[in-house]
Amino acid sequence: MENKIILNVEGMTCTNCALTVTKVLEKEGLDEVNVSFITGEVSFRETTSGTIEKAVKDINSLGYHVVNPPGSSTSLTESLDPHGHAHHEAATSSPIEKKFYWSLFFSVPLLVHMILPFHFLHHPLFQLLFCIPVMMIGAQHFGRSAWMSLRSGVPNMDVLIAIGSGSAFIYSLAGTFMYYGKPEAANFLFYETAATIITLVLMGNLIEHRSVKQTTTAINDLGKLQPSKAKRLQSTGNGKEQVDEISINEIKKGDLLLVNTGDKIPVDGVITWGNVSINEAIITGESIPANKNSGDEVIGGTLVESGSLKMRAEKVGSETVLAKIIELVKNAQNSKPPIQKLGDKVSAVFVPVVVAISVVTFIVSFFLLHFAMQQSLMSSIAVLVISCPCAMGLATPTAVMVGIGRAAKNGILIKGGSTLESFAGIKTVVFDKTGTLTTGNFRIRKMEVFHSDEDSVRALLFSLEQHSSHPVAKSLVNECREAAGKSVLVRWKKIEEDKGIGINATDENGNLYSAGSFQMVKHFFKDASHHVYVLKNNELLATVDLEDEIKHDAKELIVQLKKLGIRTVMVSGDRKKICDSVAAQLGMDETFSEQLPKEKLAIIEKLSSLSPTAMVGDGVNDAPALAKATVGVSMGNATQVAIQSAQVVLLHSHDMGTLLKAIQLSKHTLITIRQNLFWAFFYNALAIPVAAAGMLNPMIGALSMAFSDVVVIGNSIRLKTKKIF
Repeated sequence: MENKIILNVEGMTCTNCALTVTKVLEKEGLDEVNVSFITGEVSFRETTSGTIEKAVKDINSLGYHVVNPPGSSTSLTESLDPHGHAHHEAATSSPIEKKFYWSLFFSVPLLVHMILPFHFLHHPLFQLLFCIPVMMIGAQHFGRSAWMSLRSGVPNMDVLIAIGSGSAFIYSLAGTFMYYGKPEAANFLFYETAATIITLVLMGNLIEHRSVKQTTTAINDLGKLQPSKAKRLQSTGNGKEQVDEISINEIKKGDLLLVNTGDKIPVDGVITWGNVSINEAIITGESIPANKNSGDEVIGGTLVESGSLKMRAEKVGSETVLAKIIELVKNAQNSKPPIQKLGDKVSAVFVPVVVAISVVTFIVSFFLLHFAMQQSLMSSIAVLVISCPCAMGLATPTAVMVGIGRAAKNGILIKGGSTLESFAGIKTVVFDKTGTLTTGNFRIRKMEVFHSDEDSVRALLFSLEQHSSHPVAKSLVNECREAAGKSVLVRWKKIEEDKGIGINATDENGNLYSAGSFQMVKHFFKDASHHVYVLKNNELLATVDLEDEIKHDAKELIVQLKKLGIRTVMVSGDRKKICDSVAAQLGMDETFSEQLPKEKLAIIEKLSSLSPTAMVGDGVNDAPALAKATVGVSMGNATQVAIQSAQVVLLHSHDMGTLLKAIQLSKHTLITIRQNLFWAFFYNALAIPVAAAGMLNPMIGALSMAFSDVVVIGNSIRLKTKKIF
């Protein structure tokens, strides 16, 4: 059986680091390799035994470090704090911080020799002595990574830094010993350049690490919704119970838990005792607390506003709704949109190209233009240092992190960066009617009974429809519950649902009962004006007319979509008269009524071939269409099949405006990515010729390189607070 493995890795600082790890693991034959240097996670599918150990060994051999690999004495879950934050985050930034401050300590005296007249600052041995510690730090931080990346065949940015600083140091070292004690020695001393390049790049890495954390706050914020402790009840005999406070990680399925007013529900479960009022806004978006009683389900992370309850833990750890949402957001943030492929392709070949440009710069400057050795070397080094491709690598993932994170905070789960890009280009939105544009809360407006009485038909409907997940069926169950309580329910021997048509059941006496749409009776009954037809042994027992209310914000949504130039279409299995009425009230562009699931699929397929199309639905019968559309959008209260088939899930099902927010956020995220990529390409296109022309000092180049990263990350972080809706 194949398992998805996730490793936490320290030391990856750029997209080339991620590409190096990806290429090495793919050479080992691993499937579905996904590496994110921002989150420090490496994921792949384990297909054979020993795969994990080999992957850990390969990653460590590249100069990175796998934190708590599976099978180690400290498991991954144990490396997380109660809110789900990895402890290694602090350890990741700490070494870089120490390296930067130590480098700064030794680099400052080398820099100030250019402005202070003290003789000892200019002495070659003094400069060499202060440069060596910085070069050692650089060799350990950049040199090893550069060498490992060269071995893997994917040279990363550290190759440029190592060559640039190393060239300046070796040139200075040669001049020190060749001209020691002679005035000419001063022309060969560039120790401050070698040390400052390393120090400034470390500073850039430090700023980058701190800034990138701000793009991943959505995961941390979601993790904070989960309480760290829980009260477990254990029987002590004689009918008494003992309350023990335990870590949430210690909760097991079946444990009995106590939750009081003001506490958060620790895990998903079922109330066994108590009447409470629970705020479920984090899941449903509904600000009004829901009243829960014994037998009702509760969701981990929701808040008990009043009352106390005892509950039985049903889903713990990664099985809870909140954990699945966090995992969904994390996976989405790590996935790559198609636009990132351009940046990845450029980054993969960028380092060799830059090295070639640097060599050509030196040859042309020294041999053809007859510049001095020092000037030719500094121009060559400047090309290496200023051309670091980090900004290109950061352009897409940082924007995706922020965009998907902001969406999650607004109750919108977007399953991947590719979905963001596709959603931004949507030209047509197709809606299912029932439960999507309408509330799905149907009431029986009229019932006409032919061969029975109304209470018996209601009890029969209750018995039949409780086996269906269709919104109409759920409403009928609620409508007929009272009548069912007065009658003896039918015991079914066999029951089957014909998707899009109705439900059929056979009782213990062999009688066939059916309830469904006009499709069931059209061969012998001509009146198609009713919603539900009830039959016994293919003989019509009753017809039922229902009424459904349109969601209060549906019309405004359609208006806003039209303003964005998006065409709106309704596809429903309901009758033409009803569909046309709803469409007219909402002002929709086109309507398809009385459609079976396979017919819905054909319509979506046709529309998607004409323009990028999103399908919004919530039922089992919508699942094929959701999967076929350019982007499938499911409501949060939809069936599990619909949610799994969709690429976007709107948790706040009562708020249709979240669909508009999702589209607008996708558009602005794509705009941010394009802005970032433009800046990254523009910066390098402008900086490389300037450096090659000898108009840029390598130290200024290193500072500019760090600045370019900050610009890209800052633009992505701006998406967190940018006014979009």
